[in-house]
Amino acid sequence: MCRAVEVSRSGYYDFKRRPKSKNRINNEKLLIEIRRVFWDNNRNYGSPRVWDQLRNKEQILCSLNRVARLMRYNNLVAIQRRKFRVTTNSKHNYPVWPNVLNRNFSVEKPNAVWVTDITYIWTFEGWLYLAAIMDLHSRGIVGLAMDKTISDTLTLQALGQAILRRSPPKGLICHSDRGTQYACNDFKALLAQHELIGSMSKKGDCWDNAVAESFFHTLKVELIHRMKFRTREEAKRKIFEYVEMYYNTKRAHSTLGYLSPFEYEKQALVF
Repeated sequence: MCRAVEVSRSGYYDFKRRPKSKNRINNEKLLIEIRRVFWDNNRNYGSPRVWDQLRNKEQILCSLNRVARLMRYNNLVAIQRRKFRVTTNSKHNYPVWPNVLNRNFSVEKPNAVWVTDITYIWTFEGWLYLAAIMDLHSRGIVGLAMDKTISDTLTLQALGQAILRRSPPKGLICHSDRGTQYACNDFKALLAQHELIGSMSKKGDCWDNAVAESFFHTLKVELIHRMKFRTREEAKRKIFEYVEMYYNTKRAHSTLGYLSPFEYEKQALVF
């Protein structure tokens, strides 16, 4: 080995006996903490989120550049994202609401604006469709429904769950795309019953509902694309666990100052 790297045997053994520098010892200790945060979050965190948890939540002194360097040298790379595809069908004869939200994604208080969308997950039993309702203030998921069909009942169940869970005030804006599941009479009737205001994206403009689509993108990157679900029930269980036990309560969100959605919401209620 010494011949291969062109060093003397005495030089090699001298290097082995040499005590570790203080900087190297500190880096090794920090790397242990970095790996802990990285794996505790199932490889979802890149260096900014790892650094924020260590520095701001656990009071471990370190710089972002140092964390990024150690992660890069040790091949600790967050799972990469895939492209998102549209699922709902906007070719129908139902009347649609105007775009009341108009891309105003910054909301000062909880239960003022909800956004909602539908996505799909493959299992060995076939497709599983998922409808979610997000509180735009905290990015928390307040309504969730899953079924083997993409019928109108899917969105009704998600909205019903959000209403039961949050008891929203009159005038809350509920924004969606123009899919039939949101434009249908039953969905509109449920909004009207609770005096909520409907809002819909412009035709063919995915950016008008970008925050809801971003959540599904995160869900697929951090959970769906890593697993093969044998049954729909298995997928439902894993998705529920991810949303309620990780995403809402633990996962740091860069838009929220690296707080989880429900941590951010609690902070807003205090102030």
